[in-house]
Amino acid sequence: MRILVVGGTGTIGAAVVQALTGSDTEVISVSRSSEPAVDITDTTSISAMYEAVGTVDAIVSTTGAAPFVATSEATPEQFAAGFADKLGGQINLTLLGLPHLRDGGSITLITGILAQHPVKNSVIAGTVNGGIEAFAVSAATDLPRGIRINVVSPNVIEEALPSYGSAFPGFHPVPAAQAAQAFVRSVHGVETGQVFRVWR
Repeated sequence: MRILVVGGTGTIGAAVVQALTGSDTEVISVSRSSEPAVDITDTTSISAMYEAVGTVDAIVSTTGAAPFVATSEATPEQFAAGFADKLGGQINLTLLGLPHLRDGGSITLITGILAQHPVKNSVIAGTVNGGIEAFAVSAATDLPRGIRINVVSPNVIEEALPSYGSAFPGFHPVPAAQAAQAFVRSVHGVETGQVFRVWR
């Protein structure tokens, strides 16, 4: 089995690569600095990455960013940046990846708890996360060739608390390894159109 992990060098991505790696599995981890490299905001870069990687059984995305800003201070440009990166980037990974997926393959995208439980300045991130979830649920109804699509929505990650834990007061962090198991469930399971929420 060949599994492509986009964003495989990040905190969650590295845990996902480790969880998916097995004796009968080839995990291909790509990022902005890998070879091949990929920038999910650039469709040319995405297409080149797929051409270099070839046919896979599963596409996994653990990447994407959105600005944090108060609603009253948010600009159209900041929303556009969030749309182009985490939302549009993952949609484009899906659309451009379909020809490179084997029949019965799977796609797993990433969102986060902010779609349902916002924190201060999370209007763009929450909107983007909600859009990704709506996209996956809708896309699951008509993807061809038995291809499945799911989303993993983790709470704040334990290992990332030093960087941005203060933005999530009262939230219960989850270890990256726990979030990674939801990706394993999506890749190796049978469900489609689901949002796997890794919260506690």
